[in-house]
Amino acid sequence: MDIVKIIAITGSATLLLVVFEMVRRGRLKERYSLLWLFSGCVLLVLSLSRGLLEYISRLVGIFYPPSLLFLLAFLFLLLITLHFSAVISGLTEKNKQLAQEIALLRQSVEELRSRDTGGSSREDA
Repeated sequence: MDIVKIIAITGSATLLLVVFEMVRRGRLKERYSLLWLFSGCVLLVLSLSRGLLEYISRLVGIFYPPSLLFLLAFLFLLLITLHFSAVISGLTEKNKQLAQEIALLRQSVEELRSRDTGGSSREDA
């Protein structure tokens, strides 16, 4: 077994274990872990199966099969980054809407307080 294969298997298995542990401890939500689990499984399968790795490499036109692992890892990271960018964009929009609603509610409360304060002083006089 060559050193690149050992590193690839170790890296993929470590990724899967870290993701499972983060989900177990509640530090990573299940819906966000799916891309990480999928990428770790694909990389692990390709790391374990040299024949499949060489076949896909030849099919794509990559001459050094372990380079395919790094290419796939890079593509998965790009996909995960895109996914999280979309999530952050949605959260930013929701945060903006919530801030606007809070400002409107605060204004309404202040108007009610000013009416209440103005009304009670008239009754006292």
